[in-house]
Amino acid sequence: MQFCDDCGSMMVSQGGEMVCTDDDCGGTSEQDDDLAAQYTSTEAQSDSEVIETSEEANFEGKPTAKDVTCDDCGHGAAWYTIKQTGAADEPPTRFFKCKECGYRWREYN
Repeated sequence: MQFCDDCGSMMVSQGGEMVCTDDDCGGTSEQDDDLAAQYTSTEAQSDSEVIETSEEANFEGKPTAKDVTCDDCGHGAAWYTIKQTGAADEPPTRFFKCKECGYRWREYN
């Protein structure tokens, strides 16, 4: 993966040169064909690869944890997602949303 020297955004190969993916930047650099063979460019992530952790995130349909208790209403089931928020050698963080009241919290394992 190559990053733009101007803004730090990811660059993709287009027409023999590397182009910044940030529309406001427009940075380019020459593409080294030997180096380009080492890179894999993708258009975008699919929805299944994105972990929603924002307040507006719709957790419905995500896996359910039945071994948790909501601190807000005491309900015993919540949807959850897992995200690696620290270094690779640290355990991931679990984000929960209560199935009853919608209260959100996280657990660090």
